[in-house]
Amino acid sequence: MFESHPYDVHITGERNINKKNSKRITEACKDKEVIRFVFMGDTQRWYDETADFVNAINLRDDIDFVIHGGDISDFGATKEFIWQRDILNGLHVPYVVAIGNHDYLGNGEEAFRAIFGDPDFTFMAGKSKFVCLDTNALDNDYSRDIPNFSFIEETITQEENPYENSIVIMHVPPFDRIFNNNVNKVFEYYIHQYNNPLFCLHAHTHHWSIRDLFDDGVLYYGCDAIHERTYMIFTINPDNTYTYELVHF
Repeated sequence: MFESHPYDVHITGERNINKKNSKRITEACKDKEVIRFVFMGDTQRWYDETADFVNAINLRDDIDFVIHGGDISDFGATKEFIWQRDILNGLHVPYVVAIGNHDYLGNGEEAFRAIFGDPDFTFMAGKSKFVCLDTNALDNDYSRDIPNFSFIEETITQEENPYENSIVIMHVPPFDRIFNNNVNKVFEYYIHQYNNPLFCLHAHTHHWSIRDLFDDGVLYYGCDAIHERTYMIFTINPDNTYTYELVHF
């Protein structure tokens, strides 16, 4: 007999992680000139690889925080979110998680919101503004505002805490069939309304890539799925330039 239904959304343990960790990131990076963070994603059923990733990051002393690009689950089952959360909670640095298309399966969105919070959120790290967006339009039958341009408009101006550059994170990139490609050009327009957009990050494709999707100078970096045992490090410099590195572990 089943102890409970896999989609029962009975959450045990820590909740609202993105909000808590966003605050930790902002406070820890407030006076830092150089910001260095890790981007990875698509952990899904690769629990051992995720645990090895956590151990690899914990051996370093030069990382400020980690961004997970989404698909933390494979089937949207509640236990998947809990298991991956508990592994990632072993990180010595704060982390945040974007929502992926697999995270919408079953009652996955409800579980994601309970554990991690709103799929659209922003946070500051030093002089950089990080914008995490839900871009999983197909999984919502194109019936909801995904991408949410109202949210984007509200977060472009930040008078109480001005920012010098911006990084936009999503799971599904433009031109993918899951993205709402009817609004590609609108999406590109809004990205350029943020102060000095440095680059965009996405997961979903399961392989590392660098593409100028709109031929507008803003590069879209895609990460491997975690089973490839890689992650990306980005370093934001005081002069609003950046460097990146692909690391095997």
